Amino acid sequence: MADASIASAREILTGLHEVMASRTSAQAKLNKVVNIVAEAMHSEVCSIYLLRDGLLELYATVGLNQSAVHVTKLAHGEGLVGTIAKNVEVLNLAEAASHPEFAYRPETGEETFHSFAGVPIIRQERAVGVLAVQHADPRAYDDLEIEALQTVAMVLSELIANAGLIDRRAKAGEADRDAGMARLKGLKLVVGMARGTAVYHQPRILIEHTVAEDIEAERHRVYSAFRKMREQIDTMTTQAEFGTAGEHHEVLETYKMFAYDEGWSRRINESIDQGLTAEAAIERVRQRMKRRMAEIDDPLLAERMHDLDDLSNRLLRIVSGQLGTAAQAGLPPDAILIARNLGPAELLEYDRRKLKGVILQEGSLTAHVTIVARAMGVPVIGRVADARQAISEGDTVLLDGDEAVAFVRPTPAIEEAFNAKLAAGQKRRAAFAALRDVPPITADGTRITVMVNAGLRDDAAALTAVGADGIGLFRTEFQFLVSATLPRRESQQRLYRSVLEAADGKPVVFRTVDVGGDKQLPYLHGLEEGEENPALGWRALRLALDRSTLMRAQSRALLEAAAGRELRVMFPMISEPWEFDEAKRLVEEQRAWLAARGKKLPSTVLYGAMMEVPALAETLDILLPKIDFLSIGTNDLTQFLFAADRANPKLAERYDWLSPAILRFLRRIVRACDEAGVAVGVCGEMGGRTLECMALIGIGLRRFSITPAAVGPIKAMIRSLNLGGAAELMDRMLERPPDNLRAALSEWAAEQNVSLS
Repeated sequence: MADASIASAREILTGLHEVMASRTSAQAKLNKVVNIVAEAMHSEVCSIYLLRDGLLELYATVGLNQSAVHVTKLAHGEGLVGTIAKNVEVLNLAEAASHPEFAYRPETGEETFHSFAGVPIIRQERAVGVLAVQHADPRAYDDLEIEALQTVAMVLSELIANAGLIDRRAKAGEADRDAGMARLKGLKLVVGMARGTAVYHQPRILIEHTVAEDIEAERHRVYSAFRKMREQIDTMTTQAEFGTAGEHHEVLETYKMFAYDEGWSRRINESIDQGLTAEAAIERVRQRMKRRMAEIDDPLLAERMHDLDDLSNRLLRIVSGQLGTAAQAGLPPDAILIARNLGPAELLEYDRRKLKGVILQEGSLTAHVTIVARAMGVPVIGRVADARQAISEGDTVLLDGDEAVAFVRPTPAIEEAFNAKLAAGQKRRAAFAALRDVPPITADGTRITVMVNAGLRDDAAALTAVGADGIGLFRTEFQFLVSATLPRRESQQRLYRSVLEAADGKPVVFRTVDVGGDKQLPYLHGLEEGEENPALGWRALRLALDRSTLMRAQSRALLEAAAGRELRVMFPMISEPWEFDEAKRLVEEQRAWLAARGKKLPSTVLYGAMMEVPALAETLDILLPKIDFLSIGTNDLTQFLFAADRANPKLAERYDWLSPAILRFLRRIVRACDEAGVAVGVCGEMGGRTLECMALIGIGLRRFSITPAAVGPIKAMIRSLNLGGAAELMDRMLERPPDNLRAALSEWAAEQNVSLS
């Protein structure tokens, strides 16, 4: 079908090569291009729109009325053509009129055409025009046809640039930028505040030549670039400052795997075979991957696309000889880095003494660069789509990672307010730091245990920095999420041992792998099928028990890593006591296997369960005699109690943690554990908020595992709290709840001078 619907890309490029080499006017060349494309794609219409004085002007067409050329003009965002240019995206429609942005222009005579496909003509990351085809019959264009259009658009970008037809506004890149202050809102990735000077990480390589003169020469250039790129990645993975064990190593190994991917290099070679230069072939394959990835609703695959995008940039820089990035060119002493996205290796190239913050046009909480930035202590905000339009190099930028906002070219008033907040934050951090070695004891003498949640080997360093009592939750799944393949037992063992060593005798609770749901592993067969309700599906312990080989490997790795030490193991998402029994049996099976071979074992193994599924509360009398500790995961428990997806923004503020339903439920669990003599704690986000933590202490909780940043504020709250008064208050308020429990608790805390932040 593809062969029947489209001529080979090589044939199209041959025709375009002749057009580019001809000594005719730019208008004549564009007229020939639309004829070549229409004939090759058996399409009744082919049109080229160019951005001129801020409007998309019909510059050449075959199939539409010739009288509309230079007459039909569309604003940015107007109609299908304007939408393509505004969003820099492909549109492929079987019925053009069904699209909400469709705008009919009678002078073109296009009313007889139904199908429509259009691609942006891109120059320096901006759409400077649109290439579109139309057909009378309603049908969607196939992938090969869309890829052919994108290839033609690349060639057109070169043609119109050489002909001086790039719109002066797009060429300047600054005319549409507000010279005044800009406030940019994004997604909070890594918290923190920074003031600095905007520096572009790296402009996209400008591809000057798209059609190859000598295919073998282009192939040789790509082979040479691949060799050099792989050498760079090998050097980077061995010299990374995070050491040889832990998640950062896994991130870089995954990145390295893509650098050696033969499928990627093969596709680039196929594009060269079709007549593209090395640079154009790399860019074409990148565009193809991005378009296909955009159709897949899988956040993990999206992060893999970021790595491939990073590697494509690196390969383009090498093959074009444009090797410099801001990391190599030198940074000002207070750099705020602006980038579409970054790979983890690229971020590691920067001098962390000078890099103060990062603003990404893309990025996500699980992106590899976010993980590395968090370990580096660099604040990051992502999803700032218009960052490159709003920020010029050299601009002053105030980055507030706590609020996920950036102020560009700030006014004196904004700068004064930011500096005041920064100073206040530094003062608060200094006050909290002073509590590092002070135990969290209430005003009436009760010791509260405050531990930290962790997922990275380097997180263990926070124990000393904030004065925590240990790691109450170590999320082992992160190593699985960033790895391209199932992590080997030896790799897991190295990680767990390094965490125990960094904890230096303080307790560490390892939660067994919790994947599935919103944490997909593409290499684990069965997860890729998708579920209507993934949070309620095949995940966590349910998955681990079904895939007992995975559970056995992790169990042995934990037992070997804790040889001679205490080992605390916790199983996630237990719904019924038999699941705990089966999980413990698998660990004990590995313990017996090691003992039979004379291997050194942990001095003690303590077993715990996560209280996340409400059903478990009805069988605590059966479970509690079997376990050493219980940990309440308030994040999942809350969404299950309220039947409310915590990721749904429409429900994010609808249900309050400080509701009678939750607090009464938790109090029932605490009382059952107290009667059974089983230690119980909270390891969810709720425990890291001062007002919520105060309420939890009031209902009887004495153990918390929270983010390292929350330890200082929680300690300050505990030391200012009279536990007896809080307990009496909670009993009274849960007996007859006020209309607004949160407001009532806040009022009491203010009256009692409880430190809340």
